[in-house]
Amino acid sequence: MSELEKKYYLIDAGKKPLGRFASKAASLLLGKNLVDFKKNLPANNIVIIINADNVYLSGSKSLSKQYFKYSGYHGGIKIKKYNELNSTEIIKKAIYGMLPDNKLRKQILKNLKIFPGNEHPGIQEDLVIKE
Repeated sequence: MSELEKKYYLIDAGKKPLGRFASKAASLLLGKNLVDFKKNLPANNIVIIINADNVYLSGSKSLSKQYFKYSGYHGGIKIKKYNELNSTEIIKKAIYGMLPDNKLRKQILKNLKIFPGNEHPGIQEDLVIKE
């Protein structure tokens, strides 16, 4: 596969648990499905997630899940509940946590496109591989 060739993967998040399709999306973003997978090079896979509004957490996690952000100062912790965030932020945080903690993480995450509805603009249907 050449360095410039891009592959588009479409994942429908409708009525699926968050962790199930987020791990699949993280694997596709890293390029682990490719024959010439290299850990030190970002893959040119672009993952498109549609129906992000229909994602859910199993069990009672939707009531108890919290996201933490700490500024480094005393009393600088900020806590947000699952219900306070919108679906695109939740999916992005889940996939961000599944990517390796190195310099390529932000570059890889730029290849993730999340849409709340069923429509996604600008990509020809013949280029998209449905997962």
